[in-house]
Amino acid sequence: MILHGYWRSGAAYRVRIALNLKGVAYAQHGVDLRTGAQRDPAFLARNPQGLVPALEADGLILTQSPAILEWLEETRPEPALLPRGADERAQVRAMAALIACDVHPLNNLRVLTALRGDFGADQTRIDAWADRWISAGFDALERLVERHGEGFCFGPSPTFADVNLIPQMYSARRFNVDPTRWPRLSAVEAAALALPAFADAHPDRQPDSDGPPQG
Repeated sequence: MILHGYWRSGAAYRVRIALNLKGVAYAQHGVDLRTGAQRDPAFLARNPQGLVPALEADGLILTQSPAILEWLEETRPEPALLPRGADERAQVRAMAALIACDVHPLNNLRVLTALRGDFGADQTRIDAWADRWISAGFDALERLVERHGEGFCFGPSPTFADVNLIPQMYSARRFNVDPTRWPRLSAVEAAALALPAFADAHPDRQPDSDGPPQG
């Protein structure tokens, strides 16, 4: 498999975590969003939307991280990242969508670029914008983890919910949002990052990273 992504992309981060949890070997190809590499014709041939990640696997090119996670769960079901029961699976999918659909899109690069370029927002306003949406999502997820968590977001082992949460915790810090405001989410993050599958997926440990090395 080849994962086309950007080291700091939250969506690519999710896929790295899932691949690691599933024990799937993959190579990485960096697509630097800062230089516009996502608009290169060669990449657009893989993903006409011009977004990361794109996963080349089994003769396919898969895009959109939620679809990639579902494909991985269906084609490589062990270890499971969704519970067995339909009711529980729906709860986990809802927790994951809270991040993937309602929080992350509002602080991704395209939106931030528009806020700066089209509306003249400086970094203080960018941080306030990100805080608004991250905080709303984290407030809700904190209550859901209180209801369903047993060490992780849902139950005692990682699920799609954790795969989505951990990249968003990383993103929160980039916008000066202090995740310790949410003690249950912080406890989940600590439990997740103690696992190599999560730790090795961290942006600063990726081959195209220009961030600080992680010990």
